[in-house]
Amino acid sequence: MNVIGQILQASWELFLEAAPYLFLGILVAGLMYLFLAPETIARHLYKGRIRSVFKAALLGIPLPLCSCGVLPAAASLRKQGANKGATAAFLISTPESGVDSIAITYALLDPLMTLIRPLAAFITAFAAGIMENVFDWEDREKGLLPVVDPGCRVDGCCDGQDCPPEEHNKHHTLVEKLWKAISYGFFDLYRELSGWIFAGFLVAGVITLWLPQDLTSRYLGGGFITMLFMLAAGIPTYICATASTPVAAALILKGMSPGAALVFLLAGPATNIASLTVLTRVLGRRGVVIYLGSIATFAVLFGLATDWLYGFLGISLQTKLATATNEMLPGWLHLGLALLLAILMLAFLIRGVVSFLKGKINPTPQQQS
Repeated sequence: MNVIGQILQASWELFLEAAPYLFLGILVAGLMYLFLAPETIARHLYKGRIRSVFKAALLGIPLPLCSCGVLPAAASLRKQGANKGATAAFLISTPESGVDSIAITYALLDPLMTLIRPLAAFITAFAAGIMENVFDWEDREKGLLPVVDPGCRVDGCCDGQDCPPEEHNKHHTLVEKLWKAISYGFFDLYRELSGWIFAGFLVAGVITLWLPQDLTSRYLGGGFITMLFMLAAGIPTYICATASTPVAAALILKGMSPGAALVFLLAGPATNIASLTVLTRVLGRRGVVIYLGSIATFAVLFGLATDWLYGFLGISLQTKLATATNEMLPGWLHLGLALLLAILMLAFLIRGVVSFLKGKINPTPQQQS
């Protein structure tokens, strides 16, 4: 029991550090969901062999979707007219980054990694998208306009067909819209991510306590072989960008190089074995090869470049993390938001367990068959 208590304490300390930034990321994600119309995204991703890829890679950076959550969104964009290059770029940049993961990277790592991570995601996504369109270009612009769902995103009050936007804007007050954004961020998005975030901090706590520092420094301290090892560990792993961050922070504290951590942060969220079947259906076999090859190549290149940059600037991220303190924000704010997010997380986890047990006791006709 003492060991479990030590793991939970180590996990809680990391969660306490990250809580205000995680809270901010979830809030911004909710606002983006409500105020960034889907037709706006769709119209930008179906025209141009290069322009659409650039926009897709850029639009994907702030969106808070994990590697499995982004698949239906990308499939929908593909049906709406997005070319393969734009779809591939969106599939890479979106799970590798996001406002929530950017915020938690700033909290648990440092400003430099906070800049490198989304930049690497953007360049990887843009390069992959361009290669997709070079090798498999299809003219989807002739007579093709994006098809989107214009329905109300606040409460479904209208389907948008017989209600023009200027009329629909009068249906809801700003307070109602803001409440919907908050509700989506903290009760929909956070519920989807809470299990993975819990697992990520728990693994980080285990690493902090049990992983020998000399072993990590010796074998994961940097270099090309280290990057390949982290790539092999990250590609088949199912983990979201936010949940992978505390794991990376714990590994860096134990001696892993920043570049090796970056490889894990890029490869882990963007790929997993379970999604390959869906990826093949969306991009085709050649598209998946380009997709995986681009992620692997640029993750390793950026990992090596990141280690060089930290060395050139004389920054020891391990030392910086070991001596970091919560001086920017008051302790009561960290504690209050950590408790709020922990209570929500616990409620979601209990609800998930209860739903699972109910399904086992009273299976639906589909489960019985």
